Amino acid sequence: MLTIDIHTHILPPVIPKFKDQFGYPGFIELHQHKDCCGADMVNDEGKFFRKIELNCYEPEPRIEECDHHYVDVQVLSTVPVMFSYWTKPKDGEYVSKFLNDHLISVVERFPKRFVALGTLPMQAPDLAIRELRRLKRIGVPGVQIGSHINDWNLDDKKLFPIYEALEDLDMCLFVHPWDMMGKNKMEKYWLPWLVGMPAETSLAICSMIFGGVFEKFKKLRVAFAHGGGSFPMTIGRIEHGYNVRPDLCAVDNNVNPKDYLGKFWLDSLVHDLDALKFIVKLMGEDKIALGSDYPFPLGELAPGKLILDSDYHPKIKEQLLGKNALKWLGISKEQFIRS
Repeated sequence: MLTIDIHTHILPPVIPKFKDQFGYPGFIELHQHKDCCGADMVNDEGKFFRKIELNCYEPEPRIEECDHHYVDVQVLSTVPVMFSYWTKPKDGEYVSKFLNDHLISVVERFPKRFVALGTLPMQAPDLAIRELRRLKRIGVPGVQIGSHINDWNLDDKKLFPIYEALEDLDMCLFVHPWDMMGKNKMEKYWLPWLVGMPAETSLAICSMIFGGVFEKFKKLRVAFAHGGGSFPMTIGRIEHGYNVRPDLCAVDNNVNPKDYLGKFWLDSLVHDLDALKFIVKLMGEDKIALGSDYPFPLGELAPGKLILDSDYHPKIKEQLLGKNALKWLGISKEQFIRS
């Protein structure tokens, strides 16, 4: 079975001091440890954000761990804290290009092991489309975006030209939660990650459904992180709201939300076998793809284990582990066959 992990993150080993370059703060820096076994992610005021290990910014340790877990291919995307949607448009474009060029360089070194998903300056749709077209020319199959863009939810009409460009260029889209809602009210217990992230993903899905994104861009291939967050378990409530208050829910799209089940992908990162079976039944066995959130501790620490430990028929496991990812990415299995 070809195993493809569609949800993994990587950083460049050296991040420029963008604060000095652009003249305002808010950017992430890496402070590597002297023992070369990891680094601290800090903001440019020195405030600690996250400790990371070597596998977060060097490809060789990733390959070793992939081999250990029988993962053939990782789909690489930046860490969402690097999106930089809050920056001035031109600065956001510069940051996106810097991150994308690093992703591309890793893929060029190990083309059988990695695929890149670029990042875009989504706060400036015209610049985002320009970078999207550059990525297409280089051979990048898709991009990762956040669950919202500053004050825009993903149904905002300003984003529609980007969706149109993705569709025209035949590129896929991965939506990842970030900048979680209500985070200032739930600082204890890691709740922004445990509660806010699932809610953010549901916000993104519902915005795209009710905003008519899936209706208008029927060829758009979208995957959502973390098994769709809280959306799968609340789809009954979402449909009920649509039925009883169409004056509030159906103002932009008069289609039952359940009609879109099976029209987009979810990754498999749910940490629970019953939950995995639920989303496979809900979305279809062709719309769930392995995603681990490697290399972070809230991810699946043994990528693919939940799928492999299930009692699914081997053909279904083959879909979940790799075939569905290929369909979403729009690329061929032959690209990764090693001699």
